[in-house]
Amino acid sequence: MMRHIAKRAIARSLSLLSLSAILLEPLVLPVFAAPPRNPDQTVDCDILVVGGGLSGAATAYEGLLAGRTVCLTEITDWVGGQISAQGTSALDERPTQRQQLFYSRGYLELRERIQRKYRQLNPGDCWVSESCFLPGDGHEILSSILRDAARRGRGNLRWYPNTVVKDLEFNPNRTVIQSAIAIQHRPARGTAPLNTLPLSQTLEDAYRYENSAQLDKTIIRFTPRRQAQGTAPNWYVVDATETGELIGLADVPHRLGIDPRSFLEPSSASATGDPYCTQGFTYTFAMEATQEPQTHTPPPFYDQYAPYYSYELQRLADFGLVFTYRRIWSPRTGEPQRFGGINFTAPTPGDISMQNWTWGNDYRPGTSQDNLIYTREQLQATGQLQPGGWLGGLRTETLRRGEEHAKGYFHWLVAGTTDSQLGDGVKRPYPNNRFLSGFNSPMGTAHGLSKYPYMREGRRIIGRPSPAHPDGFMVWEIDISRRDYNDAYYRETLSPSTYRALKAALAGLEATQALQSQNPQNVARRTRSTIFPDSVGIGHYAIDFHPCMTFSPPEAPGNTEREGERQGAGQAYPFQIPLRALIPQRVDNMLIAGKSIATSHIAAAAYRVHSFEWSAGAAAGTTAAFALERNIAPYQLVENLPQPQPQLEALQRRLQANNNPIAFPNTSIFNLDWGNWR
Repeated sequence: MMRHIAKRAIARSLSLLSLSAILLEPLVLPVFAAPPRNPDQTVDCDILVVGGGLSGAATAYEGLLAGRTVCLTEITDWVGGQISAQGTSALDERPTQRQQLFYSRGYLELRERIQRKYRQLNPGDCWVSESCFLPGDGHEILSSILRDAARRGRGNLRWYPNTVVKDLEFNPNRTVIQSAIAIQHRPARGTAPLNTLPLSQTLEDAYRYENSAQLDKTIIRFTPRRQAQGTAPNWYVVDATETGELIGLADVPHRLGIDPRSFLEPSSASATGDPYCTQGFTYTFAMEATQEPQTHTPPPFYDQYAPYYSYELQRLADFGLVFTYRRIWSPRTGEPQRFGGINFTAPTPGDISMQNWTWGNDYRPGTSQDNLIYTREQLQATGQLQPGGWLGGLRTETLRRGEEHAKGYFHWLVAGTTDSQLGDGVKRPYPNNRFLSGFNSPMGTAHGLSKYPYMREGRRIIGRPSPAHPDGFMVWEIDISRRDYNDAYYRETLSPSTYRALKAALAGLEATQALQSQNPQNVARRTRSTIFPDSVGIGHYAIDFHPCMTFSPPEAPGNTEREGERQGAGQAYPFQIPLRALIPQRVDNMLIAGKSIATSHIAAAAYRVHSFEWSAGAAAGTTAAFALERNIAPYQLVENLPQPQPQLEALQRRLQANNNPIAFPNTSIFNLDWGNWR
């Protein structure tokens, strides 16, 4: 056993990885179900992008610049995901990458247009980011970027807001998606406009073919724009949804939640894994500082959620600091303040803050009774994998609780006097604030919550098997973490053979020394992330956790975060996005963009922020256009690695020529000077 693990560790250090065993149930792809009436429209595309978040927008952007016809669907009526419909319009960036402006071209254009819109990059004068702005403006800016990309590239953008994919039709071998059936909804005649009700009250209705009391439906069939040429796919379907929705619908191999502990994922909180413990999701909202005190009445459900709320840490226990953390609009600058070592300017009347706080409006279920994203077994049990049974793959009751939880947090901020983590005497009321709601409010909803929750983690594919990866490709914790793994926790938690394999896998060119040494903890580890020969994008962010809670419901008095979940948190090296992480098993014309690429639970905690999403989407859009042009399937670009792949190299050259970086400056197995990247 020791010899076997050691060989695997050496192979990994040479970029010939072999993953730990992954148990997969037999794959049964859903059978296409005919809708109850003929489709109202048939629309053809070169690239169908499902999900209009940042990654979906980036996919569309590159496809349009390549002259392709791109169909872009989105469950809400705003494009932009994190920066718009999810309300987190505060760009998460790392200092070194930001200082060098080393980003994909489309992301740079987004930043430039924010600057142009406000005549500054940070109209909110927030302290968490260099750029905090209004979500509705994020939608407008990104919409104009896509329109201009279509004009410049002579592409064709077909935009379908308020649209979800209901069914997929496969070829007889179930390797190619031949068409997709989608449902676009609008308010039924005589009913309130969309965005009047929160998502939990409309989600499942949006996925049903039949018209309802609140929604009228249009059934759209998406098909390829061109005839097949040879055996290569004639169109591509890109899953850029926030939860890996098509991954669940197509039933391709994937993981959810915590991965089993191994030398590849040594900080895992579970020896066996736990699919129910994903990172928390957040319904954001906006609040405005006022000159005069406001009257605040507790919502009827407040007492249920009040035991959860907290400033979390003593160094964060200041209302002004929390308000300005993600302040998205500030008409005038307040007095300089400092609390807990953080500088900010005091809130002033008219300031608008977007709230996204771990022990605030984060909702963090973690058990089979309340998890938000259904596992494969739960999808089967609820009938969502049956023909025509797909309803989005989410637990709507948990969405509802998350909505209540967020509104309760606002009341705690302005009127609460308890703190679940810091005790009595810390929290006092701040009545000079009001909750912003209405169609003209920052979130664009009558209820005031974001149109869709901010998602940190969804289903994550397992990439294709290969001789080097017999159980499927995955980016793991040790591929990106800066941790040295020398502390007692790892020596005591991991078996001696697993610990030696860990040190060998991290030793880079010194792997043999690590395996032969009597004291492997003394062997120096490489000081960079894994270099992937098939890199098609970049990202850099800390491994940042918003862990699930231990018991159900999350707001239960005295509940705690899942033990060990923060063990993997910490700094990461600048990292790459391998093409293999975008290619699912078995379906040849599907690509994955955004948070659902093949990363582990811990790696996903860094592979989830704004600039990464754009880079992954740029890679997906460029790859789809390249594959159509060359009549080659994406998996063929990487199936013989590590041997040289001329077509892969041509794709990488195209990405770089288009100012979409695939590696950080001076990336090399011999460059160990990454200590200054922060």
